[in-house]
Amino acid sequence: MRTSVVVIGGGQAGLSAGYHLKRRGFDGDFVILDAAPAPGGAWRERWESLRMATVNGIFDLPGFAKPPLDPDEPSRTAVPRYFAAFEDQAGLPIKRPVQVIAVRPGPDRELLVETDQGTWAARAVINATGTWTNPVRPYYPGQETFAGLQLHTRDYVSAERFAGLRVAVVGGGISALQQLEEISRVATTLWYTRREPIFRDGAFEPEGAGREIIAKVVADVEAGRPTGSVVSYTELAWTPYALAARSRGALDRRPMFTAIEPYGVREADGSFTSVDAILWATGFKAALAHLDPLGLRNELGGIRMTGTQVAADPRIHLIGFGPSQSTVGANRAGREAVAALVKYLRVPVQR
Repeated sequence: MRTSVVVIGGGQAGLSAGYHLKRRGFDGDFVILDAAPAPGGAWRERWESLRMATVNGIFDLPGFAKPPLDPDEPSRTAVPRYFAAFEDQAGLPIKRPVQVIAVRPGPDRELLVETDQGTWAARAVINATGTWTNPVRPYYPGQETFAGLQLHTRDYVSAERFAGLRVAVVGGGISALQQLEEISRVATTLWYTRREPIFRDGAFEPEGAGREIIAKVVADVEAGRPTGSVVSYTELAWTPYALAARSRGALDRRPMFTAIEPYGVREADGSFTSVDAILWATGFKAALAHLDPLGLRNELGGIRMTGTQVAADPRIHLIGFGPSQSTVGANRAGREAVAALVKYLRVPVQR
């Protein structure tokens, strides 16, 4: 199978790229490969209790405004429904479920996209795989001996599973804070983070602080440095759920334990604390292992970028990555990547 552009991933970033590819002259000459069985990207797998009132905001897909959304509806149903409507309206060439295994250099400057459904030969790849399929799972000595329940944010469904238990919640990000607050309603929680969490004062101002944060992330990717977690750039906000957690004493943070034992954890000071469950709310990293055969990473472990383009290989664009991880950033990155490919591949301008 041969096409000009393969888009890997059918979430917000991939849909944005597909929309702009169709508008800019690639209609009939690109394909979107999505590993999910239905529209919605990673939103299909968010925990059941994550409601539209709690998410950080879903930016409109290009040319297709969101309908009014019930703030009490789970995001795992509301967002996929919106994405599905967009796909129907845009008429995008999406194939699913297709699992991309590897992208390799091919003959004549082509890229070979190997999947469980065959291989596509392409002139360029727009990667929009996000982070959900690459959870960070830290290891601590004795972890395999723990007799209780261990799970990651990716496996979390609702707080009811922890009712009546003593639960160690590990992580200092937004998801950790949301899940800590929920679980603390029905269980005894202990909050562990590697670093002291920093809560910013006042509201988040996109025109001020937002621009500064994006500039920091852009500086990192342009220098080829690995990017940090979202909150390492933004800090935590005093949201309603953060205030609720503080009011019931759930924000009494502890430094990370040093080891795990069958019935609890060994604290930094050497004491023992019994716990029945550990929730690893330790975040995610960009899911890029399928690009490893291209050798894009540098000696720092990062990928140097110019805009959405990989500096070492202009055929490859990463969107929903680095500064474009937000939904508004993913939209803009889709447009930017396509504009760059129009020039690189010398596609005639569509009027």
